[in-house]
Order: sequence, then structure tokens, then C-alpha cells
Amino acid sequence: LFIPRYRPVVRGDWDLRVVPLNMAPGYWSGPVLVRDMAVLLRNRESWMSTTPMEIESQEIGVRLARGHVLIYGLGMGWSAVASALRDAVTAVTVVERDPDVRALHEDLDIVAQLPAAARAKIRIVEGDAYSYVPDRPVDLLMPDIWLPLMNDGRVEEVRRMQANVGATAIYFWGQELEIARHAVAAGRALDEDGIARTIAAFDLPLIGPELPGYTEKLVAAARRWMRDRWLPGTTAPW
Repeated sequence: LFIPRYRPVVRGDWDLRVVPLNMAPGYWSGPVLVRDMAVLLRNRESWMSTTPMEIESQEIGVRLARGHVLIYGLGMGWSAVASALRDAVTAVTVVERDPDVRALHEDLDIVAQLPAAARAKIRIVEGDAYSYVPDRPVDLLMPDIWLPLMNDGRVEEVRRMQANVGATAIYFWGQELEIARHAVAAGRALDEDGIARTIAAFDLPLIGPELPGYTEKLVAAARRWMRDRWLPGTTAPW
């Protein structure tokens, strides 16, 4: 996937830095050496980065993106520009409520690194993920507004967003871990059947499980990142 070139920028509480060399693990893959790793900090706390973990945790949504893609949370902007480069994508709308993040990107202008056809697909609008109503049909909703990798109310929050959007498909950040947590809490195995039944219970049009190896990726991510954050009353299935 395309990763933009970043440079240090500070706007308000937000500080974008570039780390020359860093060893970092993936979402489901092993650790690798990363050069020129960009990190977005807010009040010195890391919110996003170009680590393998961050890239892998969003790449399924980007690779399956098509039509009009609606992204909640501008962040470092890489998922928006990577989506715009997909031939199947016709438009990318990014909703961001923080004026400092929008100002940071006006200065950074990573969109300028794209070909003209991809640049023309992207628009950034002010709005709140829980109340924004799109002005055109949405083929894929990709929310990424959370600081923690998982939280107990995330599925319900995505349902609130979807009630306003009515997207044909959804891929939300950390969905593999939420599927794993809810599957185990419901007494389901972390296999294709258990994943499918859990998604059906979510009542959300999630994409990803149709890809080869999705179950293995989900289990690998849960093993690496879940730690003690299973839903109350449940424990790791391994």
C-alpha cells in the first residue's frame, strides 16, 4: 500500500514527528525494522503511526474499498490517500472535527503526492462521526476515531454511525479484536463459523472475512494484542 512521505509539523496539541529507525510489530505479523516512521502525538501521547501494526490494522478496508468511501477521523491521512489510489474507488470523504488536525494537513498536504486523478477524489469536511449524515450514498464506511485499540462500547458506537450513514459495507479499526472478544463471550470458536455468527449478531455489513486467511489473521491479532482485555467474565481461549 502507498505510504505518504511525512515531515515534522506541529499544530495546536498535535505534533507529527519522524523517527529515522524503529523496530515495530505488526497487527498480525512479526516485528520488522521501519525506516522514517511517522508518529502523530497529541500532548506527547501517540495517537497514530506508520508502524506495521497501524498499516495492517487498516489495510483490509483499503484493499476492499470501492465506490464512495467515507472515513471517520483524518489522523495521518494515509488510509484516505491509499484508498483514493484504488481504481475501484470513485470518491473519498474524510470527516474530521478537530480544526488543528485539519490545519496540520493543510500544511502537510500529503494529497499533493498523489496523481491528479486520485487527488480529485478526496475531500475533507468538518463534522462529528456520531452525527454526520452523508450527502450521497456510501459504499464503504471506515471509522477510525479511537485512541485505544479496543473499547467495550465500540460495536454499539459503529451501529450509531451506521444509522446515519446506511453504508453498503463497513470496516472499522480494531474490528478483528472486537469480533474475537464477542465470539469468545458468546461461547463460539474463533473459526470461520464462529466469526460469521458473531458478525451476524453485530448486525453490521462488515467486510474482511471473505478474504483468504482472514481467520488466521484475526486469531494472530487477538493473540498479540488482546492481553487481558477480553469482555468481562471471559478469558483467552488459548
